[in-house]
Amino acid sequence: GFVFQTFGLLPFLSARENIEVPLRLVYKSAKDRAARVDEVLGLVGLQKRASHRVYELSGGEQQRIALARALANEPSIILADEPTGQLDTATGYSIIALLRNVVAQTGVTAVIASHDPKVEEEADIVFVLEDGKLKETHQ
Repeated sequence: GFVFQTFGLLPFLSARENIEVPLRLVYKSAKDRAARVDEVLGLVGLQKRASHRVYELSGGEQQRIALARALANEPSIILADEPTGQLDTATGYSIIALLRNVVAQTGVTAVIASHDPKVEEEADIVFVLEDGKLKETHQ
């Protein structure tokens, strides 16, 4: 699953519909898709905002919907590009805490590209890209 820095949500769709988009490739029945959407909305705590359009959601809510969409097809890995980059500090911290919680609950691996020191503090393993080479750092 992918989480983009700029959320990558379709503004003319509701939160629920945005999450359902990738599910149309995997889940054949509308009932199965709806159940999975409800499940991932629960993971990110946005069940009550499911019918809202993207432009009606805050930046933090949009990023949580983007995370739910990334989780929709039950990936083994989530790739997140600067998931806190478009958010204020407090909201960014809440997204990192949510990612940690989702990793703990689902067993998914999160690979996060970030310049945010808070992300580094929360990571289990940190790699730095330096002079074109990936190096593991020791915390």
